Formats: sequence, C-alpha cells, structure tokens
Amino acid sequence: MPNPHDYTVGWICAIATEYVAAQAFLDEEHAGPESVSTHDNNDYTLGKIGKHNVVIAVLPQGEYGISSAANVARDMLHSFPNVRIGLMVGIGGGAPSRKHDIRLGDVVVSASGSGKGGVFQYDYGKAIQDQEFLETGFLNQPPTILRAAVNGLMAEYKRKGHQIDVSINNVLTKNPRLNREYKRPKSSTDRLYKPEVLHPPNDESTCATACGDDPSNLIVRVERTEDEDNPSIHHGLIASANRLMKDALIRDALAARNDVLCFEMEAAGLMNHFPCLVIRGICDYSDSHKNKDWQGYATMTAAAYAKDLLCRLAPNRIEAEKKISELLSVVQKEVGGLIRKQHDQEDELIIEWLTSVDYAPRQNDFFNRRQPGTGKWVFDATQFDTWLKTSSTTLFCPGIPGAGKTILTSIVVNDLQSRFRGDLSIGITYIYCNFQRHDEQRAEDLLASLLKQLTQGQPSLPKGVKELHDKHKFERTRPSLEEISTTLRSVMALYQRIYVIIDALDECRASNSCRGAFLSQLFDLQAHCGINIFVTSRYLPEITERFDRALSLDIHATEDDVRKYLEGHMGELRSFVQENQQLQEEIKAGISEAIDGMFLLARIYLESLDDKLTINAVRDSLEGMKKQKRASNGNMDQVLAKAYDTAMERISGQKLGLREFAIRVLSWITCAKRPLTISEIQHALATKRGKRELDPGDLPQIADIVSVCAGLVTGDEQSDIIRLAHYTTQQYFNNKQDELFPNVESDITTTCLTYLSFDVFESGFCRTDEEFEERIRLNPFYDYSSHYWGDHAREAPALYQEAIDFLESDTKVESSSQALMAVKRSWAREYSQDVPRQITGLHLVVCFGIKHAAQILATRNIVDLMDSYGRTALWYAAAGGHETIVKLLLDTGKVDVNAKDQSGITPLSCATVWGQEAIVKLLLDTGKVDVDARDTWYNMTPLLRAAEGGHEAIVKLLLDTGKVDVDAKDPNGKTPLWGAAEGGHEAIVELLRKTGIYSSILVGNEARYQF
Repeated sequence: MPNPHDYTVGWICAIATEYVAAQAFLDEEHAGPESVSTHDNNDYTLGKIGKHNVVIAVLPQGEYGISSAANVARDMLHSFPNVRIGLMVGIGGGAPSRKHDIRLGDVVVSASGSGKGGVFQYDYGKAIQDQEFLETGFLNQPPTILRAAVNGLMAEYKRKGHQIDVSINNVLTKNPRLNREYKRPKSSTDRLYKPEVLHPPNDESTCATACGDDPSNLIVRVERTEDEDNPSIHHGLIASANRLMKDALIRDALAARNDVLCFEMEAAGLMNHFPCLVIRGICDYSDSHKNKDWQGYATMTAAAYAKDLLCRLAPNRIEAEKKISELLSVVQKEVGGLIRKQHDQEDELIIEWLTSVDYAPRQNDFFNRRQPGTGKWVFDATQFDTWLKTSSTTLFCPGIPGAGKTILTSIVVNDLQSRFRGDLSIGITYIYCNFQRHDEQRAEDLLASLLKQLTQGQPSLPKGVKELHDKHKFERTRPSLEEISTTLRSVMALYQRIYVIIDALDECRASNSCRGAFLSQLFDLQAHCGINIFVTSRYLPEITERFDRALSLDIHATEDDVRKYLEGHMGELRSFVQENQQLQEEIKAGISEAIDGMFLLARIYLESLDDKLTINAVRDSLEGMKKQKRASNGNMDQVLAKAYDTAMERISGQKLGLREFAIRVLSWITCAKRPLTISEIQHALATKRGKRELDPGDLPQIADIVSVCAGLVTGDEQSDIIRLAHYTTQQYFNNKQDELFPNVESDITTTCLTYLSFDVFESGFCRTDEEFEERIRLNPFYDYSSHYWGDHAREAPALYQEAIDFLESDTKVESSSQALMAVKRSWAREYSQDVPRQITGLHLVVCFGIKHAAQILATRNIVDLMDSYGRTALWYAAAGGHETIVKLLLDTGKVDVNAKDQSGITPLSCATVWGQEAIVKLLLDTGKVDVDARDTWYNMTPLLRAAEGGHEAIVKLLLDTGKVDVDAKDPNGKTPLWGAAEGGHEAIVELLRKTGIYSSILVGNEARYQF
C-alpha cells in the first residue's frame, strides 16, 4: 500500500471534469490511500508524473469558491504531511483584450509582476459608489521553485514549441471514452461576443441557437497561423472571488485596470498559505455566454501544461522545500477567516433585507447641525434621569413646531451612544419620522428598522432573524407585522436594557392605523421586554392621550440655547455687525424675546438680517420682530407665517434670474413626491425642454441652490438630501401653491419626460443588474422621473406633446418602465430582469391613472396589447383602481374582459384582490365576464378571493349575478365560506349561508364547515 509520506506534490481540482483530466495525465496510477485523517472528507487519486509522487484531490460536488478550496487543502495536508508544493489546475474564464489574444482552450498560468502575486482577490458581490467591484488585495507569489520552472518551460516552448495537443491526443487514444467530452471542439464554436451582446436570461440553449453568428455582434479575430502556438500559453494575473464572473463589462474594466487575464473561484483560498501555482484552461470568456463545450478540452490543456511543468522539476529540489504541513495551523486560521468573512457578507445581506432604511445619516446630519453646547438642559431634568435609570419607562417630550425637537433628539441619541459605547448589553435604536417619507413609515417598516438596528448591535446574526429571512426568502414574501414583532421580541431578549427613541411621531402617518398600530406594538414590547421609550411630538390630542401615564418633559428653545446659537452664527452677518459688540447683544436679546421658544424662528430671523446694510436697518428689523410677536397675542403659528412671508419678500427682491431660480428650487422641493437627493435636484434644474441630452455646464452648484432661498432650504450632507427648512415650511408652501407655483405640476411633468427622452435611454431595457445600476448612477434623475412623472402628469391640467412623443417611443417607455417596476431585494439576483417587457405607453398611463393621456393613446393604439407577463391595459387599470380608465377602455368595445395574465389572473380577479368595488361592478355590468375564472397559481375563483379578503360589497355583487359557484373549492378544499370564516369575516359568512348552499357551519381550529 502507498505510504502517505511519499507524496510531495499536491494537485487540487474544483470539479469532476478537472479531476478526470488530472487522472488521465498520470504516468502511473497508485492504489488509493488505506487511511486518511479522521476528519478528512476529500477524495484522492494517487500516482506518479515523471519522477514525482502526486496526490490529486477534488472539491465536494456542488461546492465552489475560496473557503471550499482552503478546506480541501487543509485536509490534504493532514493526510499527506510531506506535500511541499501545490498546483491548482482546472478551468477559468478568459479576459481577452487587444493586449492579450486569449482564446478558448488557451492556458493561463499565474505569474507575478511589479512585486505582486500572480493571484488577487476581488469581491464581485460588493458594489460601492463609482466602482463596480472592490479589490481586496494581491496574494502571495507561488514558490520560487515553481516560478523558476515556469520561466524554464516558457523558454522551452518559445524555442521548440509545445506538444500539448500531441499529449492530449495520446491521452485520448489511451482513454477513448473521453473523446466525446474532452477532444478539441470545432474552432467555429469559439465565439467572442461584444460586451453589450448578452445571452438571453434563463435560456439554456447554445449561443449558436440563442445568439447566432451575426458578425455585428461578434468581435472578429484573425485565425492563428501555423507559426503560432494553438493553444497559446499566457502568463499573468488571475482574479479570484467567491462568485462566478459572467459580466463582460466588469470583466473588461478589471482587465484594463489590473491587466487580469483570467477569472476563477478557488485560488484565493490557497495562495497565501498553500504554496501553489494556478493553471487555468480557458473554457469561456467570463461573460453571459457560458460555453460548456470547451470545458473538457480546457481541462486537458491545463493538465498537459501541469505535467510538462512537473517534468522540469528535480525531485531533490522539491524535497528541499519546506513541508506545507508545518504551516497547517496558519491554514486553519485562514479557512476560519474566509468562512467568517463569507458569513459576514451573508449576514449583511440579511440585515439589509429587513429594511433598506438607514437612519444613521439623518442622525449625523441633525447632530452636526446643532450648536455645540446647546441641549444640555435636558440631561439635568429629573424626568430624563428617571427615564435613563428606570427600565420599562416612557418619556414623552412634546413641543411647539420649530422648538428644536429633532436636533434635541439627535443630542439625546449621541449622548446614549457615548454613554454606553462598548457595552453590548445596552441596545440603542432610533427612528426619525418624516411626513415626506410615508412610503417607508408603515408600522411594519418602523418595527423592521428597530429590529435591524438591534440586530446590528449583536456580535453575530441572531437565530430568529435568520429564520425569519430564510422563511420569506424561499417564498419571496415580506414578513407580517406580527412576525416582525415576534422576532424583535426575541432579539430584545439578548439585551439587558434597550432605549427606543422616536422623533416627530406626529409626522408618522395616521392613515390606515399606521401610527396607532406602531404604538400598540411598541407598548406591547415594553410590557414584555422592559424597553425604555423616548418620544417627541407636537401637541396633538390623539398622541398626548396615548402618553397620559408617561413621564413628560416639554421641549422649547431655552434663552441660553438661543443665545449660544446666535453667537455661533454672528459670523454669517455683515462685517459691520461683526465689528459691533453692542449691536450683536441687541440682536441676541431682540431675537430671543421675539421667538418665544421657537428655534426655527430664530434661524429665519437671523437669516433675514443678512440683507440689512446699516445699524438702524438691523434695529428696525428687530423692532418689527418684537412688534409681530405682540400683535399675535401669543399665536406663534401666525408669527411663523409672517416670517415666511418676509422671507418670500426677500426672495422676490432679488435680481430676476435669482428670483426665478429660487422659485424653481422651492417649487421642486415643495411638490416632489419624495425627498430629492442633491444630485437629483441638480439634474432636474439642469434639464432643458427640447434638449436631447443633459449639458454638465447647466448643473447648478448646491451652495447657490441653498443661498437664493433665503434660509428656507437646507442640504443634508450625510443623507445627501435637499429639503425645506422645516415641515411648517412645507405647510406654508402647500397653502400657497396655487399662488406661488401655479404651473408646477405641468412643469415637473415636462422636465421628467424631457429627461426620460434623452438619447442615453434610446438603448431601452438594460439586460443586467450591473448595466441597470450603472444607468441609475450616471443619470441621477432617471429613478425619480420614472417613478413619479405620471403622478405629476395626473395632477397637471393638460398634457404636452413631449408626453405623447415619449409614450410612443417603445425603447424609452421600456427604459422608464424598468426603473418603475424593478425592486431591488437582497435575495434576488437579476432583479432588474424580473419585470415585464413589452410595456407600451398605454400600459404606463393606465398604471398612473392619467385619463387624458389614456384617451389619446386608446385612439392611436391597439388597446388590448399584452406585455410579456400577459397583462393588458385593462388588467393594470383594474389593479390600480382607476375607475374612469376602466370605463374608457370598456367603452372602446375592443378589450377582452377575460384576458388572463401568465398567472391566470383576470381583470375581475385583480379588482377583487384589491377590493375595487366600483371596478368589479363595471366589469360585471358588461355581461361578458367569466365570474368563476380561476387563476393558475392558486386555482381560486374571484368569490373565494373576495370572501378570504373580507370584501363584503364585492361578495354581494358576485352573488347577485346568480352565476357564481358558491361552493367552488381551491386545491386544499377551501371554499368561500371556509375562507370567510377563517378570516373572521362574519358578515360575509352570513351572506354565503343565506344562499342555502350550506346547511350548517362548524368553525374550529381548521375553519371547517359542513353542508
């Protein structure tokens, strides 16, 4: 039996195809090992190449990547302790370029340069701004003995040429069973497609079938001559990562930046602590066009090269090398580190899946805007001290608008973070509610944010969070409020004390019981987990009554804090003020007296002094502030409104260009459907009607955007958001929109559509996530325009020709619809492709509910066209609840009311699911609807959906037709009555029982019935 100590060369393969090729090139094959290390799970082949005893191992089936390769190496060294050099031999993806004519079947050998190793690791999965991938370092060079042999073999090949094909043919002659899979394919199958040409997603057919041989799609290469090596041997950098490279754009970028020749998935797990040379046969071009036809031959070329290399090495040279097993402890640490790193990345994806909302940038923005030294009074309050030290305590902090509640909240958060820094037993989590961000402030979203922050505070991912993620990842669903709450409770149990800080609860939407549901869940968590709750809000009766038993601490701008703020900003006033201490004292005293505890007013008043050019002008302005307060009889809302009027007068007093620019800025920020980023508003303001591209020379500076608006606009650097100074500023402009911005909806619609009509979007649908994300990055206003142009158009009095031109451009409509419908999820690869194609302009306007546009397009187009998901305009109108458009489409007489999408959902089923009673009635009134049409996924009728969803009026409408099967069952035997009973919809149960179909009902744990 072979002695494990006799083997000095370790050869590692990743897949069975490589393993077969390695075995085929052995000069002698030895019996397998009689015994191996106890925990060694590798499969081994032993043999001899030249004068060297070689042990060959393969990764477990289905396992790929860096940590798997490191595990195989570790186990090999346990069982074969005398191994002194290593080879990683197999296939890889080539990175052809003008500099390197790499073709299928060629061999790439890892070679160092510029003092760097021949392999470097990059993190393909991590996207960062302005960079498609993150490089994580060059790895160690191969051992000197191997590098010297590579040089020697290179010289031999150059002088004599190689005999790789001859060697392969000899092997195939001895092993005829391998001919079919391992012989060289025809050269015509070696196609290098241009980077922008993609293999259709999920299409398993060959490139010849799916992509064809159109020369315009291919990079034409001259055939190699008899004087050239074919296959050719290349020496250079190999890029290694944990994921397969299949993106030609990233491939080319990385090749250009680092002169990469080849991509693979295992070498980075070996190089630093398993001295080895990496040899890769090229089987594809690291793009979407995977070519399995070349895998067998590519493994043969790599193995043939490896054999030639070993034959150059003298056995005594190898014996002189240090045993790799002596480095085993380091390998074990490395494996552990690689696995931990991989787990960390997976954990980050799960945490991001909980919610993408991150309040940290807002916390940083608010805290950085405080005046140093202010807000300390809150820590001296007895109520705060009690709240801080007593578990299961609530501190309610109401205040008037503009009192500085949000800035004070950021000071409290920062104090807690500093006070308990490093103490993992203390959990600190916070939420900043914002009336402009209602889309991220459902009760589920707010609880998920608390869960995310507390999860991030744990040294490892809590079990409950992983279980929640795994459950919904498979079904691609989102967790319910109850599921999030249950998981949150389990994570809270990991802490000794938890502080939950909620700012501006009054700005959390009250509709759909969002605020009430959130508070109920929060108080329930407090009862079970003893959390401490800190809440700020305006004085609203519906909120204050929920905190009638809590500790209470009124928030107001103290005179000391106001004076500190004013002192800190005196440098922003004219030089004559800065040089006059007496005048500065008058300003501090006058403003402090006029604002009555409203910090916001102090800021506006101070800003209003900027255009005062004399001492008397400043004094007159201060007197006017105090007079306004006296005239208001304590009504500070009236004082604030007057301050806004004064600010608008200052804006109107600017030169014409500045005045018009300020109005555009204010109209955009006021009327935008969500907060705009700084780059978004810059691009919006730079977009000119009639232009086909954006001119960078038209981009305004953020400092100018802020300065022309008289203190009513601010830019948050951390969160990258441009916004109005306060929500009361928003309220002021909302009340005066018709007066100040009479054409704003039309103007914004035109700007959005002009942007979406730029030539850059002429290419239409992006075919990869990377291409799609690059489009968003390079065109910052693309996302907003795609999502909200229709909302603005719906509120505009008329539609301009730009809208019709855009809607009749198929490519630009597809480009816009991709951004509108693509939803990025942490578990979803190719998420940008998981959206319907063949969307028409009519589909888009129907989705948005733009009646006047639908009327125009319905007369110009086929109204019943389906997108790639089988959805018609009528389907989208029914789903969106757009009653007038449903009627418009029905009135054409050209729509199929029973048209099913790819899931078998009809417009009636769609309207039923969403509880659209009026639309259900319109559809039933046609007399053409199949009232019992079943979908193909769940095999449910509209009546079952309505009963299960609790839509009583729709159930009655369906029953009144007299045509529905009241007892229609789904595949689980569930009937409408069962569904209604299970959901607790008693009125619907009674409606169904009155039909006489059911004689009695027994509703228990399984919601069963008898009839």
